[in-house]
Amino acid sequence: MGTAAATGVWGRAEQQDFRSRVRGTLLGAAVGDAFGAPLDGLSLDEIRAAHGTEGLTEPAPAYGRRGAVTAATQLALFTVDGLIRAQVRRDTGAWHPPTDLHRAYRRWAATQSDWGPDERREEDGWLAREEWLYARRAPARACLLGLGNAVMGTLERPKNPDERGPEAAVRSAPFGLLVGWEPQLVLQLAVEGAVQTHGHPTAYLAAGAHAVIVHGLARGEAVDGALQRTLALLAAHPGHPPVADALRHALGAVRQGMPTAARVEELLGDGTAEGALAVAVYCALVGEDIRHGLRLAVNHGGPSSATGALCGALLGALHGETALPPGWLTELEGRPTVLELADDFAMEMTQGPALHGPAVSAPGWLARYPRG
Repeated sequence: MGTAAATGVWGRAEQQDFRSRVRGTLLGAAVGDAFGAPLDGLSLDEIRAAHGTEGLTEPAPAYGRRGAVTAATQLALFTVDGLIRAQVRRDTGAWHPPTDLHRAYRRWAATQSDWGPDERREEDGWLAREEWLYARRAPARACLLGLGNAVMGTLERPKNPDERGPEAAVRSAPFGLLVGWEPQLVLQLAVEGAVQTHGHPTAYLAAGAHAVIVHGLARGEAVDGALQRTLALLAAHPGHPPVADALRHALGAVRQGMPTAARVEELLGDGTAEGALAVAVYCALVGEDIRHGLRLAVNHGGPSSATGALCGALLGALHGETALPPGWLTELEGRPTVLELADDFAMEMTQGPALHGPAVSAPGWLARYPRG
């Protein structure tokens, strides 16, 4: 994987491995989001009263059904859409991925106010015409405010500069799937995507850190190695200590014996971005399998859907799609869309020149991901 990502020359086995990790990351994040969604807003005592002393161990209904995802998954999918569109537009010389991300996030914002996709413009592409994405699933106020106008946030002038929530980190896993990029550029782009809605350094650096960890896992590294690289890269960024300290705390907790809900809640702290990321990393490290890791990640009195999604993305990138619980996947809302988008992303990243470029153009692809 590392050689193919570096050289841009992909063998069949490498393409298949990459596609499995892309699918695993996006499906894992969505499954974790849906698994945690019924617990959002509940204390640990309330969770145990409703689901038993072990807490929630199997998917339960939220928003009227099992497998329902939140706005975090919706935004993660639009992140993928924006990244594909940025690659497609690169041929025109208009190479500025943050602009394509902002446009994609604005397309998501329209789904939160429009009745449905009936009047969507052709230049919006296929994802914005997926009717199930028009459900309003507890979008964070910071996301609605940050994307509520056409002004794009930048690192110098971020949107919502006091916002420390985990929502920007939850949508940042797709940046880590840019396996041909250097990790510091992955971190930078994830930060530039995060400041559209979450302008506090803790929030946007947690988003960057999550992306870099996913990047290492998607390239075949172990969790510990990906974490060490992330800590080294964070050190160059002002405001990094809370995020770096949270990640080190997660590593230290691994050595403190059997995992418990109390230890998870200690790592979580007040539920802001760095604590949610620490919980995800800890549960990915100590989980015996993906089910166990996700159960640990959501059974606490904080933002369970966010920690579930963050952990699910890490485990999916590490193990690939076939390690995900099949019974949980069967009920996942929007699974066909997630798979289609994942496969499109993998195809663009490994075979983009065969889809668009100076010598070739696939009209069907450009209809799905317009350059406008």
